[in-house]
Amino acid sequence: MVKIKVLIVDDSIFMRKLISDFVSKDDRLQVAGTAKNGQEAIKLTAELKPDVITMDVEMPEMDGLTALKHIMQTFPTPVLMVSSLTEKGAYETIKALQLGAVDFVQKPSGSVSLDLFRVKEELIAKIKAVSKARLSKTAIPVRQTPISPKAGEKAAKIEKQPKNVTDFKQLFAIGTSTGGPKALETVITGLPANFKDPVLVVQHMPPKFTEYLAKRLDGISNVNVVEAQNNQIISGGTVYIAPGDFHMEVRQRGNQYRIVLNKEPHCNGHRPSVDVLYDSVSRLAGLKRHYIIMTGMGGDGAEGMKRAKTTGAAFSTIAESEETCIVYGMPKTAVNLGCVDHILPLNRISSKMIDLTK
Repeated sequence: MVKIKVLIVDDSIFMRKLISDFVSKDDRLQVAGTAKNGQEAIKLTAELKPDVITMDVEMPEMDGLTALKHIMQTFPTPVLMVSSLTEKGAYETIKALQLGAVDFVQKPSGSVSLDLFRVKEELIAKIKAVSKARLSKTAIPVRQTPISPKAGEKAAKIEKQPKNVTDFKQLFAIGTSTGGPKALETVITGLPANFKDPVLVVQHMPPKFTEYLAKRLDGISNVNVVEAQNNQIISGGTVYIAPGDFHMEVRQRGNQYRIVLNKEPHCNGHRPSVDVLYDSVSRLAGLKRHYIIMTGMGGDGAEGMKRAKTTGAAFSTIAESEETCIVYGMPKTAVNLGCVDHILPLNRISSKMIDLTK
């Protein structure tokens, strides 16, 4: 059995040793090397050609984001960010995903987490998953729109639909996970300013991260993008991102549709869960409902899509094709269940959404 070679990058010798121990104890993984800063990471990536890199962000001499950008442009390699559980950590992680990182794992407590064992299983599972990611130099987006008040001011100049348009007749529900932030950027920025229908999104992410993801997408998109709030009235021309650690549902109240957030138990190991969103959308008999499933580990959303298709709730179902998925897990499960109408590469999903509204 060929082992997955892992390069571990962290300025803390303790963290390098701890992650190395986790990796070494798994039969499928092998420590290819360790680096204490971004410069060493670039050098060792070229020399060792690892299958996966675990990358810290804050390091001396060269930080993780600078190293990540260089690696993605010269030696595209699946990178798993190891992020601190802070507001700054969330901001930097979203930026890292924008620069080409495939996924991330949170350190439970600060830059040197003595309790990293709490996320050991998640770390090992994600290393294995991202090792299969499909990357290329030309596929890596390097646009660096900042997530900041200035970005918001700049975005406000874009002609966008009013946020109180409630006479829509269709609704789109999107589910995604690993590789999702970049996939969502492609789809959401492909929608025109006159796109009149709402889009609800479940992206598997913790709290704070979804807030920065929404701000990032809003700053570069023609449609409005917000992190969803409980009891919020849904408007056309707006994308609603489910907040981390909350399931997101849609309920009809009179002639309005509203967001309902809850902390019911995890579904398919996730909160928010794509299945929970899909099932709630399937109950909205007054709308044409479209279900889209994109890159991600596991199978969240596939059963919900199948239920929608079986009961006639789905006007159309779309899965991202294997050729463009970073991780072909969630779409593959849906395709195997036989509930997908259209299998499309990522760059054709937004045009299909536009066609469906005509």
